[in-house]
Amino acid sequence: MNDTIISPSILSCDFLNIETELKYFEKIPNLWIHLDVMDGHFVPNLTFGHPIIQKISKVTNHLLDAHLMVSNPEFYIKTFSNYNIHNITFHLEATSNAQEALKIIEQMKSSYASVGISIKPGTPVSAISDDIFKRIDLLLVMSVEPGFGGQSFIETTYDKLNQIKDVKKRLNLKFDVQVDGGVTDENAKKLIEHGVSNLVAGSYIFKNSPKKYQSIVEKLRN
Repeated sequence: MNDTIISPSILSCDFLNIETELKYFEKIPNLWIHLDVMDGHFVPNLTFGHPIIQKISKVTNHLLDAHLMVSNPEFYIKTFSNYNIHNITFHLEATSNAQEALKIIEQMKSSYASVGISIKPGTPVSAISDDIFKRIDLLLVMSVEPGFGGQSFIETTYDKLNQIKDVKKRLNLKFDVQVDGGVTDENAKKLIEHGVSNLVAGSYIFKNSPKKYQSIVEKLRN
């Protein structure tokens, strides 16, 4: 088994039985719980907020990974800081320039162990400045348009991953690369080969019965 982190996105889970669903992941190593936070403005969908995340933080032993698909990521910096969130990621597209993004990163670093930035499929890697690359712990590459689960993987993602590998080599950096959208056992190996260290999977995992979650997670790693 490799050490790739698998991040089940609970956007696709049975919301009426979240606590029960999460228990099936308890003994699986190298796993984050991925929280898709959508505001209905930055993306055309509205998911969950503070009350749900607070409850999730109390019923799982895994690290929480908050993906902010919101127009005002600054608002969540302090309000999420009491929920044991390990990684918090916001979108480059939610900022007006590199200086604003850097300011948010620095604010987040005072409250979270890991801070990430994300780019949509239409945003080139070149839109991320070297200064941002040097300050992040994680880069989330969206391989579908953010907002809804169950979409098909966008194949041009591999070109972006190659560019990111070049950036990491040029700047001698070691930030993690996470991919979210259309991840299955059919593309997981290729993604890992392209430098991905963290795979987000939603519908691919949760379309199965809970008793199969562990085997599905391991299938993504191998």
